[in-house]
Amino acid sequence: MEQQANKASLNIKRTVAALAAIGVLGAGGAMVIHQNNAGANGAPAAAPVAAAVAPVAAAPQVALPDFSQIAARNSPAVVNISVTGSTKVAYEPSAQAGNDDFGNDPFFEFFRRFQGPQGGQRGGRDVPTHGLGSGFIVSPDGIIMTNAHVVRDAREVTVKLNDRREFRAKVLGTDPKTDIAVLKIDASNLPIVPLGHSSELKVGEWVLAIGSPYGFDSTVTAGVVSAKGRSLPDDSNVPFIQTDVAVNPGNSGGPLFNTRGEVVGINSQIYSQTGGFQGLSFAIPIDLAGRIKDQIVATGKASHAKLGVTVQEVNQGFADSFKLATPEGALVANVERGSPADAAGLKSGDVVRKVNGQRIIASADLPALVGTSLPGDKISMDVWRDGKIVSLMATLGNAADKVAEVAKSDGAAGKVQLGLALRPLQSDEKREAGISAGLLVEDAGGAAANAGVLPGDVLLSVNGRPVNTVEQVRDVVDKSAKSVALLIQRGPDKIFIPVRLG
Repeated sequence: MEQQANKASLNIKRTVAALAAIGVLGAGGAMVIHQNNAGANGAPAAAPVAAAVAPVAAAPQVALPDFSQIAARNSPAVVNISVTGSTKVAYEPSAQAGNDDFGNDPFFEFFRRFQGPQGGQRGGRDVPTHGLGSGFIVSPDGIIMTNAHVVRDAREVTVKLNDRREFRAKVLGTDPKTDIAVLKIDASNLPIVPLGHSSELKVGEWVLAIGSPYGFDSTVTAGVVSAKGRSLPDDSNVPFIQTDVAVNPGNSGGPLFNTRGEVVGINSQIYSQTGGFQGLSFAIPIDLAGRIKDQIVATGKASHAKLGVTVQEVNQGFADSFKLATPEGALVANVERGSPADAAGLKSGDVVRKVNGQRIIASADLPALVGTSLPGDKISMDVWRDGKIVSLMATLGNAADKVAEVAKSDGAAGKVQLGLALRPLQSDEKREAGISAGLLVEDAGGAAANAGVLPGDVLLSVNGRPVNTVEQVRDVVDKSAKSVALLIQRGPDKIFIPVRLG
């Protein structure tokens, strides 16, 4: 009997050791194995055996932010904005009317149906417009920030506070370039939201929005930062914060908070094929919005800096052509004559890699950085030119200043490996185009045509090297392994086109 108990005890110890070895148990933990109440032949069972083994390591606990505290603390400073105005439209008696720009305006159908006899009426008419948006108070004396598009064409702006009081608001100024507007109501001792720093925001960080989607006041939604520095297909040059926070019509102009309850952005746009939220929303960084607000409060308008270049994305083909290790940077396609870029020495074919020490990854990063600066600011640039880095300094101008028409330059001539038939420009052609040299593309085929080169284009340079003869083009192409970058002038515009060889 004693021998059986010892054997059972030994087996248990071996089992515990095996479990510890494979990671089920760790050193220093405890595991208790309970045996049956009776042993063999009805004898009392051996006492339970405890083995000292380690506890299983617990996964780190991640606490979610207390959204209720953020909402309770900041909702009193978030406002609902309603706008009335009018816009003049030409009436077209058509069944398609619901498809035009006013098809979603509930007042449009009213005026379409009850305007009286329709016999050929086509005169213009003022159609009432009504809009809803959000905003937030940044000063106890009634300064409110929102989106410029919320109050566009407004005849009357009404601000409704969280405590249900309503005020007529004055629009101090708007900046359509960044979609920022500043309002003022006649009130005092108002609650305000604290402003944070969008530059400190991290991808994956929790954020929260408060606003009035579809007019539902003080609606709270939350999500995470999906990306930073997003460039959208508009001319704003705003480095948007992308989130997956549910934002819908009416949220525009409302605040985006971090987990400390600080405003880090202004909800501005959504990407949607339905008109409602589909997982992509975009906010204006508060660092940029705050600077615009300060200018509007001080002067009634905002000024924007200007470098004076047209840039393109650096794809793999361009990277190969310019011998860049990675396809990063902003490729300078055109430099405006007399612009700050021209004065700094920037040239077509340069690739801007850094501005003020900050890497330029996508081409949109350059105008975004310039857009956050002020006229008169100085910027340093690291530029890739002829296989090496060149350092340049530029003093930014004012985007409102007019500049002279862009100068045209450089060119080449015959049929080369690219599939181009080229010839030198005649004197009158140079004079008419305003350039000193260049090769006219008489015919385009093969790789160049596939890349987008068209007959009538003027070839100015290859891989950043100005070309005046067909031999110069062949020389550069023969020394290129994978692709070449052609600087083409088409009408008044210049554009780089990558052509993959072979």
